[in-house]
Amino acid sequence: MNYYKIALIASPLEPFTYHHKEVIDIGTKVSVSVKSRILDGVVVSSCDKPTFKTNEILDIYEEYFSSEEMQVAKFISSYYICSFGDAISIMLPFKKNISTKKVCDKIVSNINLSTNQQDALSFLKQQKVSLLFGDTGSGKTEIYMKFFQDMINSSKRSIFLMPEISLTPQMDIRLKNHFGDKVVMWHSKLTPKQKQKALQSIYDKTAYIIAGPRSALFLPIKDLGLIVVDEEHDDSYKSSSRPRYNARDIAIYMGKIYDIPVVLGSATPSLNSYVKFPHIRLKGGFFSSNKKFIYEPCVESLSPLVIESLKNTIDKKQQAIVFIPTRANFKNLICGDCGYDFKCSFCSVGMSVHEKSRAMKCHYCNFTQAIPTICPKCGGQTLSPSRLGTAQALKEINEKLSFVKVEQFDRDVITTASKLKKALKRFNDNEVDILVGTQMLSKGHDYHGVTLAVVLGLDNILSMSDYRAKEKALSLLIQVSGRSGRKEDATVLVQSFNEKFFSYYLNNYEKFLDDEKNYRKELYPPYKKFCRVLFSHKNSTKAKDEMQKMRDNLLSFSDVEVIGFGECAIKQVASKYRFEILLRSDKSTSLIKAIQKVKVPMAEVDMDPIEFT
Repeated sequence: MNYYKIALIASPLEPFTYHHKEVIDIGTKVSVSVKSRILDGVVVSSCDKPTFKTNEILDIYEEYFSSEEMQVAKFISSYYICSFGDAISIMLPFKKNISTKKVCDKIVSNINLSTNQQDALSFLKQQKVSLLFGDTGSGKTEIYMKFFQDMINSSKRSIFLMPEISLTPQMDIRLKNHFGDKVVMWHSKLTPKQKQKALQSIYDKTAYIIAGPRSALFLPIKDLGLIVVDEEHDDSYKSSSRPRYNARDIAIYMGKIYDIPVVLGSATPSLNSYVKFPHIRLKGGFFSSNKKFIYEPCVESLSPLVIESLKNTIDKKQQAIVFIPTRANFKNLICGDCGYDFKCSFCSVGMSVHEKSRAMKCHYCNFTQAIPTICPKCGGQTLSPSRLGTAQALKEINEKLSFVKVEQFDRDVITTASKLKKALKRFNDNEVDILVGTQMLSKGHDYHGVTLAVVLGLDNILSMSDYRAKEKALSLLIQVSGRSGRKEDATVLVQSFNEKFFSYYLNNYEKFLDDEKNYRKELYPPYKKFCRVLFSHKNSTKAKDEMQKMRDNLLSFSDVEVIGFGECAIKQVASKYRFEILLRSDKSTSLIKAIQKVKVPMAEVDMDPIEFT
């Protein structure tokens, strides 16, 4: 009889021991019984016969996780401090006995690179991990595609990561124009049939470029030769649920495992990547148009200047985009008589006002209630909304410019891949004059006719209690403004009381990164490692006690600093009270060792967090 350690897929539990008469390879997917349930697992290792009674492995699948996938899962499990079952759950297994198609014919591309682009490509090929620091419109995508072509001609496959699904439609068109059916798009909005078709082309090796958001990194790809992480600065690469990995960082680790180059690309790279990896600077762009920046010292609103600018743009038969960081009509509803703030019944956050559905909605737990007309505290009827949202902006623009065709571009409206494609097509076909949206607007789309970009709410981002607030706000302004002026001269209208900061760094992001290095030294990443430990429970006292217990034990580690603890900024989500500890150290290994020694069952670890107070 043979004995094996089996990790349950998507389970936080440690591996269990099972037996089987056959010899089973490490990484094989199996099914086992746990109490009265039948669950899928993966063979982690073989072991000696234990002293206790074991159950038999029920079924051995024709699926397996490769040695590289197992190695990556072990890294995720150890670095992000989660179970191996959680780590392996984000990966898709290989299939045995799959017939593959013939080797792809070499392709001759019509991609013509400039001298600067060719120099950049040569630089990227010489590095294991490199940063392509290229201005908006400087031709980063053409460089990627030329690199992909070289991989195809070497019978190697490439992964092309993008931060969000919203980027995939236009990139799909560009890639398929060059590479045809050698391209597969992968994301969560695909139907089961579309996913099956995509997987089949990956299994039989007809797909040579696999593109999509972070889940595309964990597909069963053989002969991998290149990973490109576009918009590497984007927070969407960080998972907000267990395992809390960062796909950009996992891509870099995979580059080491597979011994292949990893390219990070951005017009506004993160300071982490700028400091850690060799970079090549690609300045300027293909667009000869000029941009004029106008700053209006104003709290976010559709001011007369904004409305007049929109009207003048549409009168010229041109298009505009309006960026607002908030969805819905308004972010909050407050009583004008007593100041009562309408919060979610299950979360300690304000309810967003959605007038179209006549409801207030919590964007954390999705709890919904009718829009109130009377204050429950004082009985007053002076209820005032605050913080303009996309839906309200659309409504006000329609009221003031009735002849204009306006569309909302955010997650409330763009709920499927089909809706996204159609919305972008309508705008680029000039069926829509103005797009009003959230950060989806900034994500690398090509809007050919935009000559006006309006940016609202930037000061709210700049004033966040986050050491990266300046980086986030400046990067966002550069990214949004980069969507305008692709063919003609453009105007960028920015509502902000911080013109001095934005105007100083706007055309010299490199200068900002160099100055930011001095600000962060001795305190923040990339010079220090951060870790956030979360505690969540319906009983506030239990969550607080567990936090306090772990915090007290962490104080005994001289190489780990507790720099903050207590209630989370959002202290309640989905009826659970939340507490946190924020840790700092020179090395991630110090944090990992300390946490592993004193971790309590309730603790959820967020290594390299991107949100905290």
